[in-house]
Amino acid sequence: MSAQNSFTIDSEKSEKMPVDEIFQTLNTNKEGLTSAEAAKRIEICGPNSIEAKSESVFLKLLKFFWGPIPWMIEIAAVLSLLAKDVDDFIIITVLLIFNALIGFWEEHKASNALDALKKGLALKAKALRDGKWNEVDASNLVPGDVIRIRLGDVVPADAKLVGGNYISIDQAALTGESLPVNKKVGDIVYSGSIAKQGEMDAIVTATGGETFFGKTALLVARAGTISHFQKAVMHVGNFLIALSIVLCIILSSVVLYRDHIATNSIDLVAILKLTKLVLILAIASIPVAMPAVLSVTMALGALAMSKKKAIVSRLQVIEEMAGVDILCSDKTGTLTKNQLSLEKPVIFSAGNEAECILSAALASKEEDNDAIDLAIINGLEDKSVLENYKQTNFIPFDPVSKRTESTIILPDGKTARYTKGAPQVIIDMSAMSETESSKADKTVTSFAKRGYRTLGVAKSEDDGKSWIFLGIIPMFDPPRDDSAETITNAKIHGLKVKMVTGDDIAIAAETSKKLGLGAHIQAATDLFGDQSPDHLSARTAECIEKADGFGRVFPEHKYGIVKALQSRNHIVAMTGDGVNDAPALKQADAGIAVSGATDAARAAAALILTAPGLSVIIEAIEIARKIFERMASYTIYRIAMTIDIMFFVVLAMIFFPTLPGSDAAFQPLTAIMIILLALLDDIPIMTIAYDNTIVDPKPVRWNMTNILSTSTVLGIFAVVQTFGIFFIGINNNGKEFMGAVISPQHIQTMIFLQLVVGGHLMLFVARTKRLFFMPPFPGAPLFLAIIGTQIFAAAMCGFGLLVHKLPWQLIGAVWIYCLIWMFVLDAAKLITNRMLNFASKHQQVFLHRLNKHHGK
Repeated sequence: MSAQNSFTIDSEKSEKMPVDEIFQTLNTNKEGLTSAEAAKRIEICGPNSIEAKSESVFLKLLKFFWGPIPWMIEIAAVLSLLAKDVDDFIIITVLLIFNALIGFWEEHKASNALDALKKGLALKAKALRDGKWNEVDASNLVPGDVIRIRLGDVVPADAKLVGGNYISIDQAALTGESLPVNKKVGDIVYSGSIAKQGEMDAIVTATGGETFFGKTALLVARAGTISHFQKAVMHVGNFLIALSIVLCIILSSVVLYRDHIATNSIDLVAILKLTKLVLILAIASIPVAMPAVLSVTMALGALAMSKKKAIVSRLQVIEEMAGVDILCSDKTGTLTKNQLSLEKPVIFSAGNEAECILSAALASKEEDNDAIDLAIINGLEDKSVLENYKQTNFIPFDPVSKRTESTIILPDGKTARYTKGAPQVIIDMSAMSETESSKADKTVTSFAKRGYRTLGVAKSEDDGKSWIFLGIIPMFDPPRDDSAETITNAKIHGLKVKMVTGDDIAIAAETSKKLGLGAHIQAATDLFGDQSPDHLSARTAECIEKADGFGRVFPEHKYGIVKALQSRNHIVAMTGDGVNDAPALKQADAGIAVSGATDAARAAAALILTAPGLSVIIEAIEIARKIFERMASYTIYRIAMTIDIMFFVVLAMIFFPTLPGSDAAFQPLTAIMIILLALLDDIPIMTIAYDNTIVDPKPVRWNMTNILSTSTVLGIFAVVQTFGIFFIGINNNGKEFMGAVISPQHIQTMIFLQLVVGGHLMLFVARTKRLFFMPPFPGAPLFLAIIGTQIFAAAMCGFGLLVHKLPWQLIGAVWIYCLIWMFVLDAAKLITNRMLNFASKHQQVFLHRLNKHHGK
């Protein structure tokens, strides 16, 4: 028997073994393990996790030399060797290695950022160690640990149930069973299944790779779903690739026909050089860095969110958060402090107030750390009185039954049951006269109007056959200090906050008014009626859209609210904390598990909060909008640069095969220059993830028309700008200009420098919708990268490194020329944006009038 198996029992064997034999085999008992023993066992058994096979660093790096783009670069390198262009071969090889290293480094950085986030998502488990219940990392569980599994927990390891009344387990993901399975003492629960109801204790029988899940599941590392924004940007990338290929084919066809076929002079070396040039031109125009830019921007954004106590579990939620216009927020713990304080109970059949509170405390369980249970127990004058009572069974609160129940052995040896929960539920199950029932209803309503939550308390002395209503305990949960301010801030951000609570309408309305959310609160139970959440009427969806919030909400209502709002063309964020919130969290565009949420809710959510309150969500939305702006800026810049380089080179080579007054063939850019352009362009682009951006005051959505329009206008003006420097050069070819006699080689270098300087300065223009010299100013990494590449390019031209040497006065002239054009490009951008906004507003007015007309 291996060391791993010495403390592990196979799931099939453990199911057949009696509980006592399990304890004996695992050398433990119902008191659990000591910390020292657990430490020894984790050394032998390893952590309770399934380690995915890691790819070697060499293989990760190697894949960046394989694929369509690397193949094109590699072919260009081979063609350089065949044409005996050693300098070109060296530079092309540098480009190949540089692109591979950039891709590898950015993927590594993004991976590290995501690993940091995953650490924040580690599952917890409740284990009995050293005779006390403690919360431990699920990865630290070992066979022999005694654990407690509660409503909403993801079962952390294979385990045998050894104590408690019952538990309902959803194991559909493992066994395919469509309905939750009721389990009892002696049954096995599997790692990865979810507790839907009840609470039981269990002993861990297998961990990590030895669990049923670890042995049978196909461990495939799946990539996250690509978001709408990423898909759109990828479509742009594909468009640019197609555009580059078409223009390259046109260029190749025209040059081959003009220089070879029409003249009947086939020069293989010239054809090889043309093929190499066309390949390099395509490489320079294709957005090679796009996947790396997207992944690192999203990952670093997610890391920034985690520092604000919002952990991203699915990267695509960043785009959705940027576009969220309605936030459906839980009341308790998110809008309120979840710090309950007891008020004076209203007595019915209890002997006095102390008896009423004691009865509620007997229907509670301190070690479960439930906020209401702790408030009740802390409300006792002397907590030691509980030592006189023995709790033999406890059924925790769940959103369906809306109550807790316990079985208690009293000091005199008799047995009784106690329950506490939603007053209406407790009133309905108790034997009460019409007068008492009416009094109870009025009491609950009276407290609700003042913003108080209430608990009904009852007991049964005949094993649950009949219940005696003891009284009503009022509790107050004050709004968080920052809630009202945060809601005002949300409105400034164009966000509508709708409160969602299981509390009564009166409580919800009072809290809503205090927070400035509005008083139009709808009862979810009345609103939905018998309608299925999947098939709500248009009228119901409209009522949901107009409501300020919802009371008497059950988990299935949350799902319906999200669906209804989405049907009205809203992007919806929904908060949740319980296992039954999972469908709503999955359905929402941005499902948010609030601080203290169950494992099941965290698993369903795309954003997980580790701090209470609504302000965390607003900060996450701000970060998401900044990330969105960075990616939009990159897309505009990349399209404009591709148009500039491709159209200029293709048009110049077709219409200006020779310079005026010369018969010598002229090429506007050498192959080395085009490669250097691609290399120098990649450096500033990789720092755009660190740029400062303005937070859009309204939700942002991907607008392909605006992006393409702005980038096309910038691209066309950039082509005119490049032809401007070209014409200045050819008009002064062979003449003295600014103290230097201009040669064709000077013209090439001037064009190269203009494309580097003008292109990178255009990034300053594309990065903001305002004037480029207005705040927010560029982030330090972006600014330094752009200035650094400018200085490097100027030094190359000034000292003649890999390009023809250019006099410094001409370098200065090119710089001044590009700075002047920077203002021209900025004006073109502002006019385009203004025209697009004008057209958009008129379209909205037209659609509004059209809908109004059809409404009549």
